[in-house]
Amino acid sequence: MLHSTFYKAENNSKKWITFIHGAGGNSSIWYNQVRFFKAYFNIMLIDLRGHGKSKSPSEELIYSFDLIIDDLIEVLNYRKILKSHFVGISLGSILIQKMIQTHSNRIEKIGLGGAILNLNFQSRMLMFFGKLSQSTLPFIWIYTFFAYVIMPYRNHRKSRELFIREAKKLSENEFRKWYKLTAKLLPLLESVRNQEVKIPTLYIMGSQDYMFLPFVKKIVKIHKYSKLLKLKKSGHVVNIDQPERFNDELLSFFLSKN
Repeated sequence: MLHSTFYKAENNSKKWITFIHGAGGNSSIWYNQVRFFKAYFNIMLIDLRGHGKSKSPSEELIYSFDLIIDDLIEVLNYRKILKSHFVGISLGSILIQKMIQTHSNRIEKIGLGGAILNLNFQSRMLMFFGKLSQSTLPFIWIYTFFAYVIMPYRNHRKSRELFIREAKKLSENEFRKWYKLTAKLLPLLESVRNQEVKIPTLYIMGSQDYMFLPFVKKIVKIHKYSKLLKLKKSGHVVNIDQPERFNDELLSFFLSKN
């Protein structure tokens, strides 16, 4: 089972928030959120396969999005969490949206930062480059290049360096197994965009998240249960770029009655 960390609400609340990190990251990226939200909610942090303190399975196992969702549900069941708010960053946002398709009854409200709903030309070229080079270049070179393209500005430095540092803890084999999932990404994202989600969803996007913000803008106009908040001078990893604003807006959203 995946490694998970639990924090009991300081106000004895029965409500939960489950945090899902992005590719190459782990639960440590949520340190600012844990300190803030444990005053109001029980908190569940989950490390994905091969990330953080979660072990890598056998080398022969092929990953799928369904398999990853089963991993997350297994943790919820083990912790006896019947329903939770969910917060995800980057890949975490994709996994939560995938979970809606099969386990919507486990989800109360959703907060998505750096949400990925489609891939523009640049991101598709990045995926293609990664596919060509992963057998010849060390994965951390590829990951570092990706990090600088997705988070290019000086004010993204903290987010960029944190993700590169944590990604170094991945094994080469683990990176390749996760990277193979990109071949299934476009069909999944198309199904997400075509699905009218009736769960209240707040997208918190950096105004400088140039690769993914345009697609979120389009979806929010179509999905009536979705809202968009743009944070100025912030990039892809908004919870690190602007943690105070991220936390305040997310708390207000979770505590609201709609």
